[in-house]
Amino acid sequence: MKSQQGAVTKVMPDVASTATRHINSTLDWVGMSEIHLPARLSDTLAGERPISTSIQAYVNLQDPKARGIHMSRLYLTLEETFADCSVSAASIGKLLGTFLHTHEGLSSKAFVQLDFEYSMRRQSLKSNYFGWKSYPVSICGTLSEGELRVELSVEVPYSSTCPCSAALARQLIQDAFRNQFGDVGTIPAEQVAEWLGTEKGIVATPHSQRSVAQVRVLLDHTEESGFPITALIDAIEGALKTPVQTAVKREDEQEFARLNGQNLMFCEDAARRLQQALEPQGLYKDFWLRVNHLESLHAHNAVAIVTKNMPGGYLPIP
Repeated sequence: MKSQQGAVTKVMPDVASTATRHINSTLDWVGMSEIHLPARLSDTLAGERPISTSIQAYVNLQDPKARGIHMSRLYLTLEETFADCSVSAASIGKLLGTFLHTHEGLSSKAFVQLDFEYSMRRQSLKSNYFGWKSYPVSICGTLSEGELRVELSVEVPYSSTCPCSAALARQLIQDAFRNQFGDVGTIPAEQVAEWLGTEKGIVATPHSQRSVAQVRVLLDHTEESGFPITALIDAIEGALKTPVQTAVKREDEQEFARLNGQNLMFCEDAARRLQQALEPQGLYKDFWLRVNHLESLHAHNAVAIVTKNMPGGYLPIP
């Protein structure tokens, strides 16, 4: 115990600094995960809005003799940074720079990942109703050798109808038509239309399934106008044309059926559509995407993966 002007202070043990018996080696990343913090984020189209994040924060441990890092400094830096600043490339760069400054001599690289649900209000296809749809979003920042790397990832659900199944269903409908009308010559159009409106007329339907597009883009973060979350989601849904809906009346469901019928897709088709939509967008220096068709026919999923194929860029791995 020590006395300072009448106050009693206690010397507390610091095992991480004083203990010497440990294996001497470097570590790629050390830090914390599942840090839950509120924050503010600016969207290039939707403006600034609050988000609730789950954060991972790490630095490497390049000093083999050091027992560990200062984890409390990571947490306090996160708290201070996002209490004062909205989430942006600039604030992420500042955050990671502080991580390294407070671990000078211990670390040379820093990483942060913010995961959150991003809710968007979407209009129905035909009716005048709106509903909220939630998209999983991740923002990652890495600072290494003075270079800042900022990435944005989104997951977008959509519907996919199998082209092969659609062709087989059409064949069965043709067979049913021949069995119903045979060689009777001319048939009144209204009679055919009435028959097609019955369950006997449409004897088969193609199988479709809920599907998920996972898209990761490397941002050109020289622009400080915010993150293009809404723009990226809009581009994905616009390319696929069958996004999962929120508020649905019968006219909306019918339009959804029409869109599925007009946009038959294998997983390969969906991946190529997204590739074509993302290739010309200069804001995305690189991209990696994976489409997952959660099969209704099979017990397994159908998957396609494609990258921008940049030298030294994303690898086409699952």
